[in-house]
Amino acid sequence: MTQSDAPQSLDSFNCRRTLKVGDTTYEYFSLPEAEKNGLEGISRLPFSLKVLLENLLRFEDGRSVTADDIRAVRDWLKEHRSSHEIAYRPARVLMQDFTGVPAVVDLAAMRDAMAQLGGDPTKINPLVPVDLVIDHSVMVDEYGNPKAFAANVEHEYERNKERYGFLRWGAEAFDNFRVVPPGTGICHQVNLEYLGRTVWVKETGRNGDRVLQAFPDTLVGTDSHTTMINGLSVLGWGVGGIEAEAAMLGQPISMVIPEVVGVRFHGALNEGVTATDLVLTVTEMLRKQGVVGKFVEYSGDGLDHLSLEDQATLANMSPEYGATCGFFPVDEDTLKYLRATGREEEHIQLVEAYAKAQGMWRETGTQTPEFTAVLDLDLDTVEPSLAGPRRPQDRVPLSHAHTAFRKAVAEMRGVTDDGPRSDMDEEGSGSFPTFNHSAPVEGANYTLSDGDVVIAAITSCTNTSNPSVLVGAGLVARNAREKGIATKPWVKTSFAPGSQVVTDYLEKAGLQDDLDALGFNLVGYGCTTCIGNSGPLDEPISKAIHENDLIASAVLSGNRNFEGRINPDVRANYLASPPLVVAYALAGSLNVNIAADPIDKNEAGEPIYLKDIWPSTKEIAEIVRTTITPEMFKTRYADVFKGDEHWRALSAAEVTVTYNWNDESTYVQRPPFFDGMSAEPKPVSDIEGARILGLFGDSITTDHISPAGAIPRSSPAGQYLISRGVEHRDFNSFGARRGNHEVMMRGTFGNIRIKNQMVPGVEGGYTVHQPSGEQMPIYDAAMRYAEQGTPLVVFAGKEYGTGSSRDWAAKGTRLLGVQAVIAESFERIHRSNLIGMGVLPLVFDQGQTWETAGITGKETVTIRGLDNLKPGAKLTAEVTFEDGSVKELPLVCRIDTEDELTYYRNGGILHYVLRRLTA
Repeated sequence: MTQSDAPQSLDSFNCRRTLKVGDTTYEYFSLPEAEKNGLEGISRLPFSLKVLLENLLRFEDGRSVTADDIRAVRDWLKEHRSSHEIAYRPARVLMQDFTGVPAVVDLAAMRDAMAQLGGDPTKINPLVPVDLVIDHSVMVDEYGNPKAFAANVEHEYERNKERYGFLRWGAEAFDNFRVVPPGTGICHQVNLEYLGRTVWVKETGRNGDRVLQAFPDTLVGTDSHTTMINGLSVLGWGVGGIEAEAAMLGQPISMVIPEVVGVRFHGALNEGVTATDLVLTVTEMLRKQGVVGKFVEYSGDGLDHLSLEDQATLANMSPEYGATCGFFPVDEDTLKYLRATGREEEHIQLVEAYAKAQGMWRETGTQTPEFTAVLDLDLDTVEPSLAGPRRPQDRVPLSHAHTAFRKAVAEMRGVTDDGPRSDMDEEGSGSFPTFNHSAPVEGANYTLSDGDVVIAAITSCTNTSNPSVLVGAGLVARNAREKGIATKPWVKTSFAPGSQVVTDYLEKAGLQDDLDALGFNLVGYGCTTCIGNSGPLDEPISKAIHENDLIASAVLSGNRNFEGRINPDVRANYLASPPLVVAYALAGSLNVNIAADPIDKNEAGEPIYLKDIWPSTKEIAEIVRTTITPEMFKTRYADVFKGDEHWRALSAAEVTVTYNWNDESTYVQRPPFFDGMSAEPKPVSDIEGARILGLFGDSITTDHISPAGAIPRSSPAGQYLISRGVEHRDFNSFGARRGNHEVMMRGTFGNIRIKNQMVPGVEGGYTVHQPSGEQMPIYDAAMRYAEQGTPLVVFAGKEYGTGSSRDWAAKGTRLLGVQAVIAESFERIHRSNLIGMGVLPLVFDQGQTWETAGITGKETVTIRGLDNLKPGAKLTAEVTFEDGSVKELPLVCRIDTEDELTYYRNGGILHYVLRRLTA
């Protein structure tokens, strides 16, 4: 059954109506009519909740969606919050290849399991449209030369032929599944420029007739930055691969009607301030407010002065400020953007007519909806900024960046104020101890010091979707050339736009030549530095950093700068706008106050300041207006699924109903999740005598948990690959090997910067096995516990699982034998993913922490009452200490809904779906 053949709505509120646009008539579920027929007041709802409400009206079936569920959205207005659970069905699913490959692996494994259970394997098939964009596998091996792009493409195909062949099989074997080949762009920018529609149209059947149905475009994606499409008024957010697979298979997403925090903009940005500066300001503001698990929706007349690309930049960073989404309503800019990117005029007219008919249209003076809370921001207070050195919410004004960096280095080195003072400018004078390390670079005529920028990358979906900041970067490069200054020789420069259209307009404006002259040559169309695919630094630079304990820095136009993410040689990472990335490549160091001091001197010895090379807003806008055309988008996306000669020459695996697994493969292996699975789930049993695998602090991210980036030779994953005959040069990355559980489980909790407090003072994926007391890699300890039949638990602090929707953070946890994670709080996506893999998320009650309980990792843990578990249940952990004493820790079960409880009892969401389809 496809979604177009799904049961028709019961329409309890008599709101099914027709809308004629041009010569075409569409069926839709009218919110104004529903308001008249029992849903009084819903016109005052936030626009994002109107999208959820329409979804419930359209899918009302009396079982998964009832009239009471629909009334609950109306009743949200009473207190602007709700505890009511609803079943939400997005129109489509978006994937990238790092998260998409394991999803397709799981689907292929489910087909095997379905056959073993006596069912029909072809039932394992997406029921909603799925687009997978291959964008996460290109690495910056070559850079700073005209051949970099071609060389990196060659490397990408050499490393990933097997994975790509598997995805070609998936595109042929599964219905409703399309693959956008490598080298096209970043999935979120492709979604914004091509896939997203704002209003979705499908053919549906009723009483034997086929009718066109119009409704809001909605989706979930397997990348947390799926929220970028919120800028186009498309409600979507990131979920784990597990949750996305269930959505593909027709399962609704279970969610509590969220709180909605409104951000109301006033005024306009000042001259010289970019959308990136605004995003970093909002990220800091919303992190302080606390919006985890909530919707954020933007409003106010300040939106009149932001382009849709600016809005998409803000929406993109929703995971960084912790929100589920960052939604913008439909307005004139939405229509303008759809036209500018080559969408059909008939569809644009439908978007306008539909939004106005539904009360989803915003214009100047539109009344602010009723929100749970409202934050106001005057746009003219935003100033140029960076964020770092390790979290996107740690905004630093550009004028303070140099002193903030020095403070950060002092903290990294553990230096106190008792030490000798350094010579600083007036603002920072005497503030921090002397810390600056420097060292010569072998074969070079310069030395490298703390704070030197060794990576300057224009990268990521956040900013390369926005022409204003990319044109701004090009103009900074042009002006720098004219002033006679160049990039410092120790800086690894790269330019990885999210769309081929970027190349078209930069070349048309003549700005790509200027970027090339400073080393910002095209290295690929895809996610690179922002996800850790920055490639190696030149060996002499890497050697100088490691041998002299230098704290090198990176400046990137990305959205993530967590510890250990960008490059193993770089400890201080700062997010910045593309123009500032170019400026810091010129300055070469975070120790330079580029807001006030000279960036460099030209050959004549004249000082060149940032103000001398910074373009005006008017100049940027004029180039954007005269260079970007709808034809660019139409041409680039005309054959978007065709791919280049490498893709077309790639031989896909033989197309069979079930996949022919290759036992020798080190990239794609059948996962063991469904091994020994029975037609009925086994009763849930208590966790008894569990050992502790890790004790972690606050803000443990999915980057810390899920393996990503380079595979160290000495790590368990590296040793596994060597044992399979893989040379170190061919290790590729963890991300590229996500389709092989043997690699991924060995890398779980293996981040080089993770700190397990069971081994104080040690960084990396180590623990202490009990009761032997031996220190060893976490994987090795987990396997020893498995041999002993010992269950495992993990303890953590606040915001456990922050960051990207990495399903392997949950899958790896499960495969290591962890049955429960006990934390002070969870980030939304990871909590959901743990449940989706059958791992129990628990939070401390009554202000307890593992530290206040005196836990060291030598204890055993027992948790009872799991056979009669309820959402939000109060539980107790019995902790038995070495001396035999027992302490009881009050806990709260963070299984929040009945659907989540069903998934947990089945051992995971995919097990539930598989059993249901088999039955």
